[in-house]
Amino acid sequence: MIREDKTMKTVIHTQDAPAAIGPYSQALAFDKLVFTSGQLPLDPATMAFVEGGIKEQAYQSLKNLKAVLEQAGAGIDSVLKTTCFLADMEDFIAFNEVYTEVFGTDAAPARSCVQAARLPKDALVEVEAIAFINLN
Repeated sequence: MIREDKTMKTVIHTQDAPAAIGPYSQALAFDKLVFTSGQLPLDPATMAFVEGGIKEQAYQSLKNLKAVLEQAGAGIDSVLKTTCFLADMEDFIAFNEVYTEVFGTDAAPARSCVQAARLPKDALVEVEAIAFINLN
């Protein structure tokens, strides 16, 4: 679902990613840019975390991110910047393995990756992005 308001921003929502667990949108688009909210490793069908550790949670967070981006007309290949939050910086190497599988290394997005004192629902990872909408 895409909903435009009078400020020219567009609210992005898809059933293929978890519903917001607070007062925020899955993403907003403005002109040709998409700003996603942080994507947790929740299965959109059950709203429960996927089983496993950091790698499984990272895959799910990035899968959710991809679904939101695609709903907006963007995609993994149009991501300009990510911000990645880890519950434990000891997971940095394992997280990077998954991140590299998704984004590659050539022309990978700019990125910040920080340890958060605590993530929503005690997630191990959360990822947000800024991307451009593919108009082709």
